[in-house]
Amino acid sequence: MALLLLAHAACGLDKVTAATVDHGLREESAAEAAFVSDLCAGLGIEHAVLNVDVAEGNLQANARDARYLALGQWHDEARVGALMTAHHADDQAETLLMRLNRGSGVSGLAGIRTSTDIPGWGGTLIRPLLRWHKSELEQLVDEAGVVPVRDPSNSDERFDRAQVRKFLAGQSWIDTQALAASAEHLEDASRAIEWFASEDWETHVVPDSDETGRGFRYYANVPRAISIETICRIITELGGKASRAEAARAFDRLWQGENASLAGVLGVPGTERIEPTGLTMRVWRFSPEPPRNGG
Repeated sequence: MALLLLAHAACGLDKVTAATVDHGLREESAAEAAFVSDLCAGLGIEHAVLNVDVAEGNLQANARDARYLALGQWHDEARVGALMTAHHADDQAETLLMRLNRGSGVSGLAGIRTSTDIPGWGGTLIRPLLRWHKSELEQLVDEAGVVPVRDPSNSDERFDRAQVRKFLAGQSWIDTQALAASAEHLEDASRAIEWFASEDWETHVVPDSDETGRGFRYYANVPRAISIETICRIITELGGKASRAEAARAFDRLWQGENASLAGVLGVPGTERIEPTGLTMRVWRFSPEPPRNGG
């Protein structure tokens, strides 16, 4: 609601359109989407309701995937320049604490990115409210005379995020805006690692065909955090998919002089003498893993 009101005030009618995703998980959801439609009609803003089906399993994760796929498709069909979502400083603080508790690396601790691609789709996603407290946004909506819908899942302690939210609400000494600022600093660090990893790919990875005709040689002489990104990209280029945690374990094995296998790709450590300098460099060879013999 706050994002809708702010966008309307800042951009005017001709530059704003809105969409509500109805996950169909509660009986009230259709009426709640209609409530947003009525509000948008009163403001003169074009509005669409996007109905999605949520797969069974991890409810919140699957709902998120379905939501962004629907928003990505709507983004293209409506021909909007950028998609905005209303994540705020409290959301960011919750995300940072959850990922600290999971032992996430720099990329994970960067939390909710200020801007990124629409997950699973492409196109630009912007989150302009990451420095706003939730209480500030609630006050803005209240002063506009709007009574917002409350999603009961936000306080359902079966979900990890709701538990973290309750914990933060009881800690007066924790400044959620300061936590959000830390996540923003970590986002800067993550983007720096991504930039150097791109340079690493261009300068230290070369094709290395084997009997399969596919493979790469990687002159691994950069810090571990950058190598992890490069290993993930090598795996992707060879048709696999590896998480940063898996790439980190592969890096550690290769660094210790041991073969590493992940996502159908085999990494073999070695060294190579570089002429004319005569320097010996660490070089790791990656190729599709040979099929295993049945037995």
